[in-house]
Amino acid sequence: MGQVFGTNEDNLIFTLYGDRWNHLPGSLKHITVGPSGIWGINSTNAVLKLVGANWVQVPGQMKQIDAGGDQFVAGVSTADGIYCLGLQATVGYKGPGSPAPWEGRAGSLKYQSCGPLGCWGVNYNGNVYVCPVVSPQQCQGTGWMQVYGTLSMLEVGSDGSVYGVITAGTVYTRDGITSSNPAGTGWTEMSECGKCKHVSFDLGHLWVITQDNRILDCS
Repeated sequence: MGQVFGTNEDNLIFTLYGDRWNHLPGSLKHITVGPSGIWGINSTNAVLKLVGANWVQVPGQMKQIDAGGDQFVAGVSTADGIYCLGLQATVGYKGPGSPAPWEGRAGSLKYQSCGPLGCWGVNYNGNVYVCPVVSPQQCQGTGWMQVYGTLSMLEVGSDGSVYGVITAGTVYTRDGITSSNPAGTGWTEMSECGKCKHVSFDLGHLWVITQDNRILDCS
């Protein structure tokens, strides 16, 4: 819905209103916003969800989490394990006492991101994978398939588009993604974004963190 959240090197949390970054309470090293709500990871790898105006801790530990799925949350553990939290727990979690049954998935990833056509991930070696048809009720999807290319991280937009960054900092977008071909057909370099380390996409805006921590809107 166009919301933008970020964290800085001091683990402070910010959200963008118009052209101004507003500081939010709490401390996180990673934050994600999407159809599943607003979730984050703190410095001890604890998982937190924003409920009302308060961060509540969710059982489990992850080093990266993604709220871009269709009301389910995907995460990666400190040991590169792949996990998913289904719709009922994702939407219904309100705090201590609410169930949070993380479902493990086959494989090993250091980063994963989900969208309407499935989940994408990058492993320790930079290999890229896609798992189509991941639904709120069935976190397993149809299994992971390797996609040609190597990336340091990637993000899936709310429209299913995929953007990634290579180790050298160049941004790429995945071409040809459709419901009948969720893996797409190839990669296109986006040299106009410069050298980057992190990307996120929504509603026509490609948000980029450069290697020297500048913020760019490559719309």
